[in-house]
Amino acid sequence: MEIKTVRLEIPEGTNIILGQTHFIKTAEDLYEIIATGVPQAKFGVAFTEASGPCLIRTEGNDDGLIRACAKNLEAIGAGHVFCILLQNAFPINILNQIKGCPEVCTVFCATANPVEVIVAETDMGRGVLGVVDGFSPKGMETAEDKKHRKEFLRKIGYKL
Repeated sequence: MEIKTVRLEIPEGTNIILGQTHFIKTAEDLYEIIATGVPQAKFGVAFTEASGPCLIRTEGNDDGLIRACAKNLEAIGAGHVFCILLQNAFPINILNQIKGCPEVCTVFCATANPVEVIVAETDMGRGVLGVVDGFSPKGMETAEDKKHRKEFLRKIGYKL
């Protein structure tokens, strides 16, 4: 077995949701969740089959984000993985609906940070072991940091 890391390409101003799923209708179901949950969102969805023709299936409403999703999954090279790239919305707007989708097994990350995927490769194929989401902590939160966090959440409308 060989273990590799794959750095994902996430366009500026875009969030990513990466996970594991199990059925061919995943791409369409994820499309419907996003389109009905956040109608103004621009997004791409891609899903890798793990049997039959083993294709990368795509949906979405933005060609550039669709292509970027497919390129990320091609680089990962594992079956039954999905990638969503999202603009004009945040993962928090749709994450519970994504996790509640009958085909979704696991969500590895939902972030705007840089992401590296840890991939194991065997004779049969590849699988995702986990992700590195962003950077390591640099210290403990101070009182000033806490104040800034609370102000930020109110500024963007997530707290009163």
